[in-house]
Amino acid sequence: MKIHLLPSGPIQTIGYLLTEPKLGEAVLVDAPGGIMARIQPLLEQEGCTLKELWLTHGHWDHTQDAAKVVRETGAQVLAHRDDQVLYENPAIMEERLGRKLGLEPVRIDRWVAQGDTVQALGREFTVRHVPGHCPGNILFYQPEAKAAFVGDALFKAGVGRWDLPGGDFDMLAMSIREQIYTLPDDTIVFPGHGPRTSVGAEKSGNPYVAAVAR
Repeated sequence: MKIHLLPSGPIQTIGYLLTEPKLGEAVLVDAPGGIMARIQPLLEQEGCTLKELWLTHGHWDHTQDAAKVVRETGAQVLAHRDDQVLYENPAIMEERLGRKLGLEPVRIDRWVAQGDTVQALGREFTVRHVPGHCPGNILFYQPEAKAAFVGDALFKAGVGRWDLPGGDFDMLAMSIREQIYTLPDDTIVFPGHGPRTSVGAEKSGNPYVAAVAR
């Protein structure tokens, strides 16, 4: 499995294209603005078809190109139901931002929840619910690849904002400790913004959330 990091959109949100050329399949984690133009050459180069789009949460910078991706590839969309209102009524975010972003509703084909498994690319991924930044924030964990795609829950030496509607720092801290810090220390954390990190590095040095509550 290859992992392509593709910062895209107005604030360089990272979409992750996961490809398995041997099977001719691909999965996209999040769909920031303009990402369709970035993934198309990679899909052609590796002879892969985009099978699924996994949305880590419903914020606009992670969903801006979602409807376009679905139209052009027919990919099935997975997300958590706690962000349903954002997926179905993205105008809510435009009203809060005070500007038009051309957001379109996106239809979710499968609602996933804590502990669900997803079969893709010849592997099994586990879903963990990590609310606090956004009610429906989830991560996708693949043990053999030692990879966790966490959305905006956790960053290198940082955490996702909790001052947005639906955010809650205490919930976010609990989610990180229970759902991310319980992964093996050598798990690579692929966040929605910024450089990748590891579970072990954040447990020992994250200034916002310690491994054990003080």
